[in-house]
Amino acid sequence: TTMASTATSSPGRAPRPPLNTVLPPLLLGTATFNTQYVTNPHAMPYRDIVARAIALGVTGFDTSPYYGPSELLLGEALHALMNPTPTPSNPNPTPLQRSDFFLVTKAGRIAATEFDYSPSWIRYSVLRSLQRLHVPYLDLVYTHDCEFVTPVEVLAAVKELRRLRDEEGVVRYVGISGFPVDVLCDLAEMIYKETGEPLDAVLSYGHFTVQNRRLGLPFVEGSEKGQVDAERSPLARLKKAGVEVVLNASMLGMGLLTSKGIPVTDDDGSPLAKWHPSPPELRLACKKLAELAAAAGERLESVSLRWSLAEWARVAAEAGVGVDFTSPGSSEVRKIGVAVCGVSSTPELQETVAEWRGAVSSLGQEEDGSGDKYGPARQKKVLSLVREQLWPALGSWLDYAWDSPGEGFVNTRKDSDRGIVLDDGVVAAYEKAKRSRQSR
Repeated sequence: TTMASTATSSPGRAPRPPLNTVLPPLLLGTATFNTQYVTNPHAMPYRDIVARAIALGVTGFDTSPYYGPSELLLGEALHALMNPTPTPSNPNPTPLQRSDFFLVTKAGRIAATEFDYSPSWIRYSVLRSLQRLHVPYLDLVYTHDCEFVTPVEVLAAVKELRRLRDEEGVVRYVGISGFPVDVLCDLAEMIYKETGEPLDAVLSYGHFTVQNRRLGLPFVEGSEKGQVDAERSPLARLKKAGVEVVLNASMLGMGLLTSKGIPVTDDDGSPLAKWHPSPPELRLACKKLAELAAAAGERLESVSLRWSLAEWARVAAEAGVGVDFTSPGSSEVRKIGVAVCGVSSTPELQETVAEWRGAVSSLGQEEDGSGDKYGPARQKKVLSLVREQLWPALGSWLDYAWDSPGEGFVNTRKDSDRGIVLDDGVVAAYEKAKRSRQSR
């Protein structure tokens, strides 16, 4: 048994069960609560989105200090639910408890080209996240976009997150996140070798989509099995490195796999066009996918979401990096892959949850209460459309991944500034509260 799958505890604290027994199978990603996706995140119905997610049974939330105001907005929404205001129609509202939801954030990425993985900055970032999110602890913290720094820096950051877990009790589980799958595998193996303890989680984004299936090869249904040696496949490597759970995010390729797509140029001033790292030729190829989906009576985002949700639920479970899942009305515990989905409206949220429920039901892991619109017949249609039309149309762009970091990247965080934390009262407030608790 690896250390990750053994219940552990810090002095005076409750046991820490294996992550795969407590992590929800579907998380709401709040990278969309940011100017990279919407013009004014503060004008989004973020409170309604979070409240509706909870009501629909989506109890996991993923954020980051790098996502602009995301932590602040998510924290405000959760705080309102934990401290509800009585109304004439509901004079005694039931407050949301901290144990009712699973909260994930990240640390280390400050800006587009600025990173600080020093222990003092990681600690500051975590304490600031606690304050912004109005919580006493974080369930899971990743080092954010770890390919932009050296392995030595990643190791130091992971060790500090584990210290915050073991000595200060403000973090429960520790992981890494990033884009290049081979880098994630290399780092997971290195951390396990150097520390004797595996990572709890690895978050991969943009690598299990209709366009880029690299994370799940060769387990993807309909893919050429000879493309990747199963023993050296990404999921096999991560599993061997003791990683408990691998999460899949950005199933729409950060907006690439949508009906609107990414503008080929940023002439119109689109923030997404300027920010998105995809080459123009790939953007054009994905616009062709949108046309093929429309001809089949579908929206590309719906097809892409459904394919990724259903296939990842199956593939991650098959590879042994999923989580426990119990169907409503059943006592049987099964494994299922964990997905992180971002939305910018409640209708998008409701469609995502409906697609997820339908995807799970199509795997025979849940009673199909979603109706024919999202049930097994839809799954069959989506799989056929993807395999027979979308993949052939992509040609050489199938499984293409852009470089991250891009050529010429330089970390603009000066060496002399690394480890220097902001004097904004965050650390002082935490230390004061800690002394107060200790003196009781």
